[in-house]
Amino acid sequence: MSPAIALAFLPLVVTLLVRYRHYFRLLVGTVLLRSLRDCLSGLRIEERAFSYVLTHALPGDPGHILTTLDHWSSHYEYLSHMGPVKGQILMRLVEEKAPACVLELGTYCGYSTLLIAQALPPGGRLLTVERDPRTATVAEKLIRLAGFDEHMVELIVGSSEEVIPCLRTQYQLSRADLVLLIHRPRCYLRDLQLLEAHALLPAGATVLADHVLFPGAPRFLQYAKSCGRYRCRLHHTGLPDFPAIKDGIAQLTYAGPG
Repeated sequence: MSPAIALAFLPLVVTLLVRYRHYFRLLVGTVLLRSLRDCLSGLRIEERAFSYVLTHALPGDPGHILTTLDHWSSHYEYLSHMGPVKGQILMRLVEEKAPACVLELGTYCGYSTLLIAQALPPGGRLLTVERDPRTATVAEKLIRLAGFDEHMVELIVGSSEEVIPCLRTQYQLSRADLVLLIHRPRCYLRDLQLLEAHALLPAGATVLADHVLFPGAPRFLQYAKSCGRYRCRLHHTGLPDFPAIKDGIAQLTYAGPG
């Protein structure tokens, strides 16, 4: 490419960089810099974050552990976690619905798991599923550090597609009063239909799905709105530490098989 042609494209490149600067920062932080730090340290970001929690958070205090993770994400490395704004929506709904049993698909580092666990009613139970064993190890340590035992919070290592059909027989979960989808948006529709097929959603159950606008789950949203079995509400938010990037949490209320 000649210098003249390159110069002609320069205003367009500058315009795109300015308009999408937040997405560019997110890409650099979550892909390029994270990969570099992973290689240099030999640790994943979740493991680095947990080391920070161990030295700065109060054991047995889930609220302080969550605040410490937020501080790590804001000041050191973006953690791609739920964050405090979405966290308040989740905790408010758990407290309002008082579910006897919650199913979380996508434990990740355990951030949303702690949010749910500390808002559960007495005797409430949380099953959380994480497909990556190394990430699950970090989450397990964080959950136990916060003071929640296996009877209250059980972590299952495996893919959601394989775990859901086994929930009733292997994990004694006959119904999930509240489900949080926070793993891979492209899997949301498949897993919702699996929950329906295995009769794990009672009438009135709440299904929350994060990241439905960014990176987005259009097929999931279209199904939920058109199938006639859900009342839908969308909570508009931004990404933690990137409020200019618009995202949302879908809240579905299951009316029954119909």
